[in-house]
Amino acid sequence: MPEPTIIDYPTGVAAIDAEFAETPGVVASYLLQADGDAALVDVGSNFSVPLILRALELRGVAREQVRYVCATHVHLDHAGGAGELMRQLPQATLVVHPRGARHMIDPSALYAGALAIYGEAVMARHYGELVPVPEERVQVVNDGDRLPFGRRSLLFLDTPGHANHHYSVVDEDNALVFAGDTFGVSYRSLDTESGAFIFPSTSPVHFDPGAAHRSVERLCALQPRAVHVAHFGQLTEIDRLADDLHAGIDAHAGIAMRYAEEDEADQGEAIAAALLDWFSDRLQAHGATLSAEQLRQTLSMDLQMNTQGLVVWLQRRRKAARVDSR
Repeated sequence: MPEPTIIDYPTGVAAIDAEFAETPGVVASYLLQADGDAALVDVGSNFSVPLILRALELRGVAREQVRYVCATHVHLDHAGGAGELMRQLPQATLVVHPRGARHMIDPSALYAGALAIYGEAVMARHYGELVPVPEERVQVVNDGDRLPFGRRSLLFLDTPGHANHHYSVVDEDNALVFAGDTFGVSYRSLDTESGAFIFPSTSPVHFDPGAAHRSVERLCALQPRAVHVAHFGQLTEIDRLADDLHAGIDAHAGIAMRYAEEDEADQGEAIAAALLDWFSDRLQAHGATLSAEQLRQTLSMDLQMNTQGLVVWLQRRRKAARVDSR
């Protein structure tokens, strides 16, 4: 069985490196424990499941103790392994957003959508076949719902902007937020003496800058002592990072609008080049010393997905404008 990388935080939370796409430090699955109960927040892909199970063993958590598997949203780097993991955790309930539940019960449409984006080779290598979750083991949570966890509870908040099927998990007793992709992306490999570097995830198909701003503000209003992001780890400079994230959301939307009238054949290439320049400038100002090639390697997947998401956002805007003009 593979040996996972486990990061223990002073808050009592453990991050399990899901090694998504065979890459460390990209996707974290969070292990929470309280009074004999355990919960996992985000789980990576099917290929992450052995790592998570081994991490539970190393932490002395019996599989029967896992009460919840929480998928902040149903993108496959967060929920692709949920069905297989649920097979291994006999007492667990899968907790999902109302808009995501059907995709966990019958993942065929989810798989088909990802297949259209990534192709068969990538799906086979990084995701595998998606396993359905029995409907009776799925718990839908609406905005403001709480679920019992040990002697306390976990609060679930609807936080769209990255995806319209996205919630964030709040441990109110410990002032912790598990934000999935709502509070951006912050890889530890991009940390400098200036602290953490953060940027938004605008991947297809629901990027909405207005909703993203509101969701970030909502999480900040909770005044958490830490926010745990799926990509990757615990963040504590909440106010500074929120300001940077707001600026990044505006910058991404602004870049997209700059090329809104480009032919679709050229639009993606132009947006990708502009995003690369934005990242290069921001990281240089942040004190990062990555070469151009190192930058491309570190952010290649994010650049591709953010570009695709911005293109889809422009398409939605054009479609909405045509409807409004009728």
